[in-house]
Amino acid sequence: MNASIVCVGRLKEKWQRDGVEEYLKRLSRYGKYEIREVDDRPDALGAKAAEREGEAILKRIRLGEHVVALAIDGPAPDSPGLARLVDRWAREHGRATLVIGGSNGLSKEVLERADEKLSFSNLTFPHGLMRVVLLEQLYRAERILANEPYHK
Repeated sequence: MNASIVCVGRLKEKWQRDGVEEYLKRLSRYGKYEIREVDDRPDALGAKAAEREGEAILKRIRLGEHVVALAIDGPAPDSPGLARLVDRWAREHGRATLVIGGSNGLSKEVLERADEKLSFSNLTFPHGLMRVVLLEQLYRAERILANEPYHK
């Protein structure tokens, strides 16, 4: 599959950057995966900050892209279920754009623009960690689709 990850904020921790780099390298054999970052608003909290971040996110989404918002109220598939979603996105759309919000969450406008939602848990994760988790799960899904072994 080909996919873009639109996410808020720059990774500040080396281990996060290393994890993202490692999984992007692993995913490169399955398709083109890219990261599109937007600036976060660490100086502002709440709806206003999420609104500004949302405007920046929407500018990073290209016309006609199939958008999947990571949102706590979305369906939370298991690993084979995520693999089926990845397969469907590839077959029906050619690519997917997955959106990770910042500490203020996703704006109403971004959620309205999303074609679907996806949840990884009822828990809230730091967006830097979520980026690594998402890429690892996409890698796991690609391995499942290719009938390749991957630890459970």
